[in-house]
Amino acid sequence: MPTTLDGQLVVAISSRALFDFEAENQVFEQGDDRAYMQLQLERLQQPARPGVAFSLVQKLMRFNHSGQPRVEVVILSRNDPVSGMRVFRSAQHYGLPIERGVFTRGEPPWRYLRPLRANLFLSTHLSDVRAALEAGVPAAQVYPQSVHASDAHPNQVRIAFDGDAVLFSDEAERVYQAQGLSAFQQHEASKAGLPLPGGPFKPLLEALHRLQSAGTAQMRIRTALVTARSAPAHERAIRTLMNWNIEVDEALFLGGLPKGEFLREFEPDFFFDDQTGHIEHAARHVPSGHVASGISNAVPGPGPHSPKS
Repeated sequence: MPTTLDGQLVVAISSRALFDFEAENQVFEQGDDRAYMQLQLERLQQPARPGVAFSLVQKLMRFNHSGQPRVEVVILSRNDPVSGMRVFRSAQHYGLPIERGVFTRGEPPWRYLRPLRANLFLSTHLSDVRAALEAGVPAAQVYPQSVHASDAHPNQVRIAFDGDAVLFSDEAERVYQAQGLSAFQQHEASKAGLPLPGGPFKPLLEALHRLQSAGTAQMRIRTALVTARSAPAHERAIRTLMNWNIEVDEALFLGGLPKGEFLREFEPDFFFDDQTGHIEHAARHVPSGHVASGISNAVPGPGPHSPKS
């Protein structure tokens, strides 16, 4: 029988999202890929330090400890194959049983997401993230300067999501940006019983729900909806999740308050939001990634600093 990843949660991740290659990347950004390759080869025996998404990957892979494969992590990187050796050795050093990798030496690697049937793609390259989202794969641009996850919850994978343009479509966000907060609140109150269309990260939330249902006694998933929605717009968000038959463990309706300090208290292994202003603030407190989707990422202007979503 041929090898298959069917039924597994597949996470594709770039080398810079998993490990701290920022010093080496400075050499690459100077346009000398040969010098970069040589530097990585010289450091082959030196494990790279954990990167922003390391905790998320490490914990997700613990779902495989019962002997049944439930999570597959694949390196999907613009690195060259030579530098890829250091990536695999670093993973081995930390006990991460990562077996698969795609190294494209500067070419966009996102096109391999479809044959991998990836449920999530994490990369530091915004263009690759945008292409992945357009292809229907949940994807986020990892902010390398993000604070790393705490080790306070070793037996829980904690993930926080924004609502509009992330878990949900940007339907309501478009109303907000076109007509303002009052019209948004009225729109959402009048449609409280009508589920929102799914956003780019609905498939990931569904996959996490399946993983949780088939999970182990040793590892659990805890999710949070962290949104600047407030009453009465809260009801449509909750009813939408109920319609999907998906539960989140925590819901924070912050009414425009900055999210960072609330996220610090939740202590997620990762937070996803479509607003760059929210991500920049959140990154001071928790590992964060920008979901470049929806109206706020389609046009320039004040959208990334919108107080609503």
